[in-house]
Amino acid sequence: MCSMKQQYISRLFSAIIALLLLAGCATAPLDYPREHSVAFTDTTDTYLGREVAEWTAEHPGKSGFYPLIGGLDAFGMRLALIDRAERTIDAQYFLMKPDSAGRLFADKLLDAADRGVRVRILLDDIFTTVNDDAFLVMNQHPNIEIRLFNPIGRGGVYAFSYLGNFKLTNRRMHNKSFTVDNQASVVGGRNIADEYFELLDDEEFKDFDMLAIGPVAADISITFDRFWNHKLAVPMEALERNKQLPDLESARASMAKKAEAAGNSIYARALSSPLMLDLVGDRVEFYPAENRVITDDPEKLLNKVSIDHQELITVLASVVNQAESEVVVITPYFIPGKSGVDFWRKIVNKGVRVAIITNSLASNNHVPVHGGYARYRHAMIDAGVEIYEARVDASKASEDDEGSGYDTMTLHTKAVLIDRRYTFVGSLNLDPRSIDINTEFGVLVDNKELGGLLAEGFFKNLPSFAYRVTENERGKLIWTTMIDGVPVVESKEPQTSWWLRFKAFVMRIAPEGQL
Repeated sequence: MCSMKQQYISRLFSAIIALLLLAGCATAPLDYPREHSVAFTDTTDTYLGREVAEWTAEHPGKSGFYPLIGGLDAFGMRLALIDRAERTIDAQYFLMKPDSAGRLFADKLLDAADRGVRVRILLDDIFTTVNDDAFLVMNQHPNIEIRLFNPIGRGGVYAFSYLGNFKLTNRRMHNKSFTVDNQASVVGGRNIADEYFELLDDEEFKDFDMLAIGPVAADISITFDRFWNHKLAVPMEALERNKQLPDLESARASMAKKAEAAGNSIYARALSSPLMLDLVGDRVEFYPAENRVITDDPEKLLNKVSIDHQELITVLASVVNQAESEVVVITPYFIPGKSGVDFWRKIVNKGVRVAIITNSLASNNHVPVHGGYARYRHAMIDAGVEIYEARVDASKASEDDEGSGYDTMTLHTKAVLIDRRYTFVGSLNLDPRSIDINTEFGVLVDNKELGGLLAEGFFKNLPSFAYRVTENERGKLIWTTMIDGVPVVESKEPQTSWWLRFKAFVMRIAPEGQL
């Protein structure tokens, strides 16, 4: 009798959940008509076109690269490129927020559109928190078009719309690129939000971008067009819900006021950093290099998880497999899985030094990911891999970050340095979500001077930036670092509370394939 009652309750509960999902589930209008468009190629007569042509004439067959390590420099470069734009701007990001960076970015894009520049903005929908209405108002500009990639249905309860179509909504576009006049691009790990550009007083995301000029920009434009014209890229108009919106002109005064509140000082700071002044004054030497632009295909999101659609990681693994002396991996989220442990063991067994830096539990903004990673630390160390974990107070400790003093630091850089020659920079995290579930993008740069400079800087800053994770004589993990010139050894997750360690331990039950 008790068993029958339990079965009845279970079936009733399942029925209620099913009804809620049906009632609240709404699907996105993927069949909404859209206009096919591609990057402009006739941009050699623009300011950027002439500047790039002069540089490429001196470096035939090569593209130029320059690292953007500081957040304010990276934001300033985007703003400077917007100011220089004459024909087109293509922005593709995983997320954008309605904060100081987001408002100023949008305001400057509107200014460019006023000058006649065509602006295309492609954003993944899942973590973009700008209100639909704000995008719809901005989208009214005749020179601006905004599309959301794989949007969640707007007609029902958001959570049920997400869960009701989980097979598709769980698959995300994580690509990030910013290209102006098909001549210059910024690629890397940053999204459009304050934390990526050193604009918060108490929190910093340690990230990395690359400024790229020359033929590489046209290759990046081709990848943008593949996503822009895909069926999952839905025009903003498709998400309008018969709501009366203000016209663009009346809304711009309010938008400009919000952007101006902090925008003027941020704009001035971003464009007046030493690096930006040197770039504008033509006092920066770009690193000439052959390169390869690599991206997963958007069709990856419409197919079952399989190695057939792991385009980026397959190419990158092939390059790493050819390493002769050293591989440095910088990734905020690292879950190698058994196959990953075997892969790195084979690399080490060839006599190659492998150093991997990822977030510590204290600096990680995704505790479940740390839970997934933690179970592989012993295996990676036993395989001969050097493991480092970023200190949550690293920005305070770094002597190279003048004026920094953030309470917390999260590593968000995604880069691979191979033999101090190849530099990969892009959106890829070394975890199952990036490899299997999302689409990712990046550029592989072949220049010994650049690769050597970045690797040298990495190892120089390691003692003050990260803990080295090793095993003691009893096989237990220990964390060692230098603080104020004094060696420090920890026997448990550093700079964490017992509650955070408990949460990370419990989170190990999370399905690894979703992390």
